[in-house]
Amino acid sequence: MKTPANVRAEIRKLYHETTPATVERDLRRAIALLKSLDTEAERARVAVFMDGLSQMRSEWILARRQAGKKRTATTSAARKTRGS
Repeated sequence: MKTPANVRAEIRKLYHETTPATVERDLRRAIALLKSLDTEAERARVAVFMDGLSQMRSEWILARRQAGKKRTATTSAARKTRGS
């Protein structure tokens, strides 16, 4: 059985070690750990890490979408140039 301190430490570790490739998995794991905490006070102590994970996921998803749009625009422009 994990103690609340162990759960907090694991969520904090997930926050510090997450990457764009692992953020979805890490956030799911952090949510499962958060649900295992019994009191709102315990949950409040890790809220900043949960919010941070969520923010990172949102930013990385947006960056990935923007990079995809740039690639698509560049590819389309190159095709138009070659076709002329």
